[in-house]
Amino acid sequence: MKIAECMTRDVSTVRPGQSIQEAAQLMADLDTGVLPVQDGDRLVGMITDRDIVVRALCSGKAPGSPVADAMTREVKYCYEDEGVEQVARFMGDLQVRRLPVLSRDKRLVGIVTLGDLAGAAGRDDVIGETLADISRTGGLHSQSQDRSPAPRARPGDSARH
Repeated sequence: MKIAECMTRDVSTVRPGQSIQEAAQLMADLDTGVLPVQDGDRLVGMITDRDIVVRALCSGKAPGSPVADAMTREVKYCYEDEGVEQVARFMGDLQVRRLPVLSRDKRLVGIVTLGDLAGAAGRDDVIGETLADISRTGGLHSQSQDRSPAPRARPGDSARH
């Protein structure tokens, strides 16, 4: 099964110049903790509720500060034509619970979550392994001092962000 068959297509986004308060309000309205950041038709970042608190508010930024000041610019993503198991393993390597989905011309077409994968995979072992990888101590977004090694590179995909 391909990611395009299980991803969420109706994705709300914010622009880099919008305020973090607007982003936070949209997250509250949608009951989500993450929004893709688009500039025109290009994905330029991701912003989470945690980014707003840790990168913006804790450093003294005002609610009117732009999303660009708090967003993560290095976006990890998958392609809509990739297989569910491949993406599940990638998410486990990255220790993320959701991933933007792009078309091959690098346009945002959706977002895939662990829940989407769980409903589509049909194989509990893949989702179980992914969840175990995501939940392990350390990783890219860990606040502990004991960080795990960087995620494995994916063969043949050196251009991926």
